[in-house]
Amino acid sequence: MAKPSDSGTLALQDFWPWLSDHCNCILRAGTPDVIMYDHDDFHWRFTQENPRTLLVQLVRGKRLIGEVFIEPDLVSAVRMTPGDKDEVIFDLMAEADGEEQVMYYFVMAHGYDGHAEPEPTVRHGRLH
Repeated sequence: MAKPSDSGTLALQDFWPWLSDHCNCILRAGTPDVIMYDHDDFHWRFTQENPRTLLVQLVRGKRLIGEVFIEPDLVSAVRMTPGDKDEVIFDLMAEADGEEQVMYYFVMAHGYDGHAEPEPTVRHGRLH
């Protein structure tokens, strides 16, 4: 089982399958320019467009609400930090001109627990 390092970071190849398994635990996701919020009527869809592009979509029925294309080659690490209440923020970091910057992020209802089965969570008054 992959564990985060002492610095609160993990590799994208460990984080991505876990995130896909815990898609019902996403509260919001985005980039520095875009925020997609979870809603009872929405669901998250994960695909790999090609070996160099991961895709996260927020969908209502068959209607696309929003999407984020992630370039895995740009992501140097996934950094975990506590958010409000029990939320955990996962920042997908990239290095540009010798400095780290947040390229993408996911705010989750709970922290990283390796590849364990997702546990049901209560959000918006519903069990997920």
